[in-house]
Amino acid sequence: MKLELREITKKFGSFAANRNVSLTVEPGEIHCLLGENGAGKSTLMNVLYGLYQPTSGEILVDDLAVEFNGPSDALDCGIGMVHQHFMLVPVFTVAENVALGSESLKGASLDLETTRSKIREISDQYGFAVDPDAVVEDLPVGVQQRVEIIKALVRDAELLILDEPTAVLTPKETDELLAIMRQLKENGTSIVFISHKLREVREVSDVITVIRRGEVVGSVSPQATPGELAAMMVGREVSLSVTKAEAQAGEEALVVSDLTVVGSNGVTLLENLNLSVAKGEILAVAGVQGNGQVEFAEALLGLRKASGSIRLEGKELVGRSVRQVLEAGVGFVPEDRSTDGLVGPFSVAENLVLDLYKDPRFRSGLSLRKRAIAANAEERIAEFDIRTGSANAHAATLSGGNQQKIVIARELSRPLKLFLASQPTRGVDVGSVEFIHERIVAERDSGVPVIIVSTELDEVYALADRIAVFFHGRLMGIVGPDTPREILGQMMAGATEDEVRATPPPDGDGGPQPPAASQRDAGPSGDDPIHHDGRAVPNAPWEEQA
Repeated sequence: MKLELREITKKFGSFAANRNVSLTVEPGEIHCLLGENGAGKSTLMNVLYGLYQPTSGEILVDDLAVEFNGPSDALDCGIGMVHQHFMLVPVFTVAENVALGSESLKGASLDLETTRSKIREISDQYGFAVDPDAVVEDLPVGVQQRVEIIKALVRDAELLILDEPTAVLTPKETDELLAIMRQLKENGTSIVFISHKLREVREVSDVITVIRRGEVVGSVSPQATPGELAAMMVGREVSLSVTKAEAQAGEEALVVSDLTVVGSNGVTLLENLNLSVAKGEILAVAGVQGNGQVEFAEALLGLRKASGSIRLEGKELVGRSVRQVLEAGVGFVPEDRSTDGLVGPFSVAENLVLDLYKDPRFRSGLSLRKRAIAANAEERIAEFDIRTGSANAHAATLSGGNQQKIVIARELSRPLKLFLASQPTRGVDVGSVEFIHERIVAERDSGVPVIIVSTELDEVYALADRIAVFFHGRLMGIVGPDTPREILGQMMAGATEDEVRATPPPDGDGGPQPPAASQRDAGPSGDDPIHHDGRAVPNAPWEEQA
């Protein structure tokens, strides 16, 4: 399928989300739409999918002008879309979700067997490994995304729109998705890939069209450098590395002793963790997702019942409520902003004071000081460059990156004794990543102890003064940011630092060396990393992104 957008403009009142956007997607092409959060990428694709009507301009499919009054029209024309936030019913099975909207009947009953057969056929063709009878809420996020792709392919989509498809995926799941995209392309499916992640874009795209503030800046090949792409996205030169001075660590501020967390099913999630964080330093927690990092952050905040001790400036936090922990001076950025960090139907202004509503600045008796809340919002919006048409806009209407800025702005707008951020730049564009990293370093430099939990090794190395490695809820060791990635990868797979360093490398050259910058940018090369007992490390976290 050939797709052409000609001079598409979409306005919401006086605000133009897209201005005269033109692009062409050739048959069997992966065409990337690259831009900052809030650049208008998703709006443009919602126009293409029939969710929005363009203010002006036209859509051509195989050189014929078409009009879409809804997603069903786009689907009938062979265009499918996988949204950033999945459109699945959690309590339904895979087959039931795929059947929604295209139900076929067998007599008076729903013909789910035909749907199951189609799911198995597509799953086998692309190696999806999706069980048609699995309940969606029991599936990992990466598998749920495959269900969304199957929904489109069952309807014979010839062009697939993927809206920020890797925003919620682990590095391993991301690589699997990129492989699926290549296979779809080989089978003739055209793909519009919406992203702001430079490594992924350069790795899989045939053509990259950059959008900035609703307008096309230009189209380039994937051979363009990350620096060139970042500059086109943001409109200025962007530093893809973190500049920070040597940490001036002070006295210990947070001391965690024998911290243990047991789940409701009796499984030990964290086991006898002991670590400390000093004032003016960043401790980064590294580990493959699902190894206790989330439980650690939740235990620090009081969201999980824990045994042991968590002392912040000498005051015990174990046993305190979340409200008491926040009032003790802990700022918290959760891993999932949409579920735990924001209230979508609330305004931007209201979300900026979610945990500050008891502050006398914003409350008078039982009433809120609306003028003070509005003034605070305008100040935070300007300071953190939150892209929104109004402080009164619902938070759910903002792009993912701008929602993240709301959470960051709220937590850094009060004096802190500990700043705890889980996946602080997940789903955030390069310009915003640079800004958020600068704010985190500034918080450290002001003397606040900082804990960062991240599955992105680039982020861990860029920010950390020390790195704590988790595996199966246990602390494998705390190392410096100069530790080679080979050693860190093996620790993340279950080896202690002493075990790794005690085992000489296969060539006996004295130990693994950090890869050169060019090798780090390119990703893995050469043999798989080796475990301390000679086994290959499973799912070693080599995946990186700019």
